[in-house]
Amino acid sequence: MTKPVQAYPWPNPDAPSSRSKRRSRFRALWFERFMALLALSNLLLVLFDWSYLYWRHFYFHSFPALTQRYDAIKGIEPHRDTTAYLQAVAELKAQVALTGLQSGEVTQQLTQLQSLSTEMINQNPFAVANQSGTLERIKNRMRDRIGEESAKIAFQTFWSTEYLTTAGWQNAIDFFEQELQPLLDLNYYRGISETGQPIDRFWQIDLWFMGIFALEFLARTFYLSRRYQYISWLDAVIWRGYDLFLFLPFWRWLRVIPVLVRLDQAKLVNFHPINNRLVHTLISSVAVELTEMVVLRILDQVQALIRQGEVSRWLLQNKHYIDLNGVNELEGISKHFIEVFVYQVLPRLQPEVEALLQHSLTQALQSSPVYSGLQRLPGVSLVSNQLTQQLVSEVTQNTYQVIQASLADQTGAALMSQLISRLGEAFSSELKQSQALEQIESLSVALLEEIKVNYVERLQAEDYEKLRAEKQRIYGISRSPR
Repeated sequence: MTKPVQAYPWPNPDAPSSRSKRRSRFRALWFERFMALLALSNLLLVLFDWSYLYWRHFYFHSFPALTQRYDAIKGIEPHRDTTAYLQAVAELKAQVALTGLQSGEVTQQLTQLQSLSTEMINQNPFAVANQSGTLERIKNRMRDRIGEESAKIAFQTFWSTEYLTTAGWQNAIDFFEQELQPLLDLNYYRGISETGQPIDRFWQIDLWFMGIFALEFLARTFYLSRRYQYISWLDAVIWRGYDLFLFLPFWRWLRVIPVLVRLDQAKLVNFHPINNRLVHTLISSVAVELTEMVVLRILDQVQALIRQGEVSRWLLQNKHYIDLNGVNELEGISKHFIEVFVYQVLPRLQPEVEALLQHSLTQALQSSPVYSGLQRLPGVSLVSNQLTQQLVSEVTQNTYQVIQASLADQTGAALMSQLISRLGEAFSSELKQSQALEQIESLSVALLEEIKVNYVERLQAEDYEKLRAEKQRIYGISRSPR
C-alpha cells in the first residue's frame, strides 16, 4: 500500500498563491520600468527642445527633415531677407543659363544683388536669431575671396560682370554655393506670440506626457492611502512629491530628479554606490564644521559662565545655587574617592611606600653624628638596617590599620565626613577672603581662549581628503564580515 504524500510543513513555493504573487511582482516591476523609460524619454525630449535653438545648425545639416518639422514647433520661419537674397542668386543662375553672362538682364540682376548685399550688411538680418557671428563669417569669407578689407566693396566686386568673367562664372558660383549659401540657409525668423514671448508650441507635445504622469500620480497616491491605513492622501502626495516635477509646465529641467529615482526603483540603473559616496562625502564635510561649531559654542558658554561668576558661586555654594536632591555631591564624591584609595590603592602601593619611607629615614639618620659613629662598629650597620626596615613596616601597617578602622567605625566615619566638610568650608572661606578666585577666573578664561584658537587652527590645517579617507577606512573595517 502506497503511503500518502506528506504535506509540505512550510509554504510551497510552487503553490498557486506564490506563483500569483511572483506574477504580480513581475508585472509591477515591468510597469515601473515602462513608466521609468517613459519619464526618461520625456526628459530627453525636454533636453532636445532646450538645445534646439543652440544646436539648430547641427540639426539643420545632419537631420534636415527633423528640422523642417520641428521649426514649426518653435515658431521658426525662413527669414525673408536672406530668402530673397538666395532667390535672387537662383534667378541670376537661371538667367546666365539662358542669355549668358554679358546680357543686359544679367547686368540688371547683378546690380540688384549688389544692393541686397549692402542692405544685408547694414541691417544684419541675423541679429533676430542671435546669429550675428554667422554674418561675420560670411563677410570674412568674401573679404578673403576678393582680397578686400571692406566687406561692402568685396560684395560689390564679386557681383560684377568683370569679376565673374575674369574669375570664371562656374568657379565663382561654386564658391558661393559651398561657402556662403549654407550660412545664409541657417538664418531664420522666430515669430512672437500674443504674450510678447517667442512662439513655442512644445507644450502641445509635452501636454500628453504631463497628462499621463498626472493620472499616474493620482492613482499612485490613492493606492498608497488605501493600502496603508496610517497615512492620508496628503501624506501619500508628500511621499511621492518628487513626481510633481513630471507634470509641472515650468522648471522642466527638474524632471531629472524623478527620472533618476524611477530608474533606480525600476532596477534599470543602480545609483546606490553613487548615493552612498555623496552622502558620506557630505557627512564628512559637515561633521568637521559641526564639531568645530559645537566645541566653540561650549567653550564660549563656559567662558561666559566664568565671567558672570556662576562657576565661583557654584564652588562657594552660594544661596542662588539650586540643590535638587538635598545631597552634597562633592562631599559624597570625596568620600568614595577616599574609600577607593584606602581599600584598593594603598594595599597595592605598600611596597613602594615602605621603600620610600625607609630611604627617607635612612637619609635622616645618616645626617646624625651619633648614628654615623655607631655605623663604624662591627655588626651595627646590619642591625640598624634591619631595625629601620622593621620600623618602617610597623609604621605603615599601623597607619593603614588606623585609617581602615576609622572608616569602618561610625564615629571615625563621622569624623572623616566632618573633616571633608570642614575642608570645603575652609577652602571656600579662603577663596572669598583672597584674590585667588579672580586670578583663577582670569586664567581660566585665557586658557579657554587659547584652546579655542588652537582648536580652530588645527581644524583649518586638517586635510579634509585625509579625514574622508580615514572615515572610509574605518567604515570599511566596521562593515567587513567577521
